[in-house]
This record gives sequence, structure tokens and C-alpha cells, in this order.
Amino acid sequence: MDNATPHEPNASDEASGDRRRISRKGLLKAAIVASAAPLLAGGGVALARDAAPSGGGALLAPTPQCDDGDDTTPPQMEGPYFKPNSPRRTSLVTPGTPGVPLTVSGYVFGRACRPISGALLDFWQADTNGSYDMAQYAFRGHQFTGADGSFSLTTIVPGLYPGRTRHIHVKAQAPGGRILTTQLYFPGEPRNNTDALFDPELLMNVRSVGNGRQGTFDFVLDVAQTPGPTDPPTDPPGSTWTPGTSYSAGDRVTYGGVAYRCRQAHRSLTGWEPPNVPALWERG
Repeated sequence: MDNATPHEPNASDEASGDRRRISRKGLLKAAIVASAAPLLAGGGVALARDAAPSGGGALLAPTPQCDDGDDTTPPQMEGPYFKPNSPRRTSLVTPGTPGVPLTVSGYVFGRACRPISGALLDFWQADTNGSYDMAQYAFRGHQFTGADGSFSLTTIVPGLYPGRTRHIHVKAQAPGGRILTTQLYFPGEPRNNTDALFDPELLMNVRSVGNGRQGTFDFVLDVAQTPGPTDPPTDPPGSTWTPGTSYSAGDRVTYGGVAYRCRQAHRSLTGWEPPNVPALWERG
């Protein structure tokens, strides 16, 4: 078990700065995500962020994935419960750990929408009762992204404690880069409306699977990159994806400058944009 974090110990947290809305997302994710998201019996994708938030009528924007080069995942405060030198592991639970099972997976990208291999992700969170373990390393662990920039964490849904909504803390760092400290949030939580730290840009996509939940989130780090020659063209041919349109299997559309092919017939909805729903669309 590797307890030491092999990156520079004096790396400072990323400073907050001006961030514009994302204009083009998921240039490479559609190419590296091969598995399809499970569907509901009625044919809809079970992603909690596709629904309107409680207490409001507007649909949430998709989780930030990637941009043309300057939109990064927002930082947040570290909080009082961080401990250095967490164990290296991808699972924070054992078979007898109480709580609702949760997996969180996704990718780490740089500013040119290319995945970052070997990026450090250090997670920590409360247990099902809302308590942090400060004596040992329960619900703490770090891991590194794979060659395709992917990560996966096995844990439980964190409990609540006074003043906060449900959240998971994380530090993310490209090899040799600066540390991004931030927090991930759950959609549909009543306390999201009262937590002063809550940021909707940090909401995960979450769906229920059996007696557990599955969440996804993609980090975009402030790492300069040069787009590769195999990146898709800015304006591939095809009709533009539009909500409220009936698509048949094999139909081709463009969205965000990327071409997609319909995998199964459906009527499009806001929130079901092609890069967000690989069960319905594949790149190409």
C-alpha cells in the first residue's frame, strides 16, 4: 500500500478565476467511453441531473466535461477534515461497511480536451452518520488515472452533518502540476439550496442501480495541451442535434462540433445531448 503522494509536496491549490460558460464539450470523451448507460424500462436514461432540481423549474446544465481551452473545474475550500498521506486505493469500503453503496467514475481532462494519464485524485468524505475519521484513514484514499484518463471510486453515499449538504472532497493534480481542491455534490438534495458552498457546476450525474447509486463526473484541470491531429473537426457535416426531435437508429447529427450516430430510436430531450448519453449516441 502506497501511503505517500508522489507529487510535489509544496504544490499550491489552484486560484479561483474568471470562468465563462462551456461552449464545446466532450471532444474526446465520446471516443473513449465505450460502455452504454443503462436505460429505464420506458427507454429514458436514468440520470438524476437530467431532471429539474427540487424547488425550481429550470433544467440543470450538463456536468462540465471539456472546453476549447480555458474552462476548468471550479475549486472549493479544503475544509477542516483533510489528512495527508491517505492510502492508495480505489475502494473505501469493505463488505460489512454500512451505508448506501456508491461508485463514482469519470475522466480527467486538460484544457485542450485531452485525457490526462497518471493524474492524482485524493478523495475523503464522511461516513453514513456524517462523521469523519480523524484517527485512522476510513473513507480516505488516493488513486491515479489510467492511460485514458479514467478513474473509478467505490464508496458509500456520505451522511449529513450540520450546515452542509452531501458532498465528497477531492484533490486533483496532473503529474507535476498544481493541485485543484474541490467538492462533488449530489443532485436533488434539499440542503443544496441552503449550503453556502454548494456549486451546481460540481454536481455529479447520479442514478440508482439496485440498492446503490452510481455517479459520474469529469474533471478539467488547468493544464495546457496541444490538440492532436486525430481530434475531430470543428464543424463536421450533418444536421444539428435539437431537443424535441424524433431520431431513428442510424441517424447522424452534430453537437458541439462533433458528429454522432443514433444508436436507438428515441425522442430527444434537453439534458440528453449526445455526449451526455452514450446509450443513445455514439461518436462517428
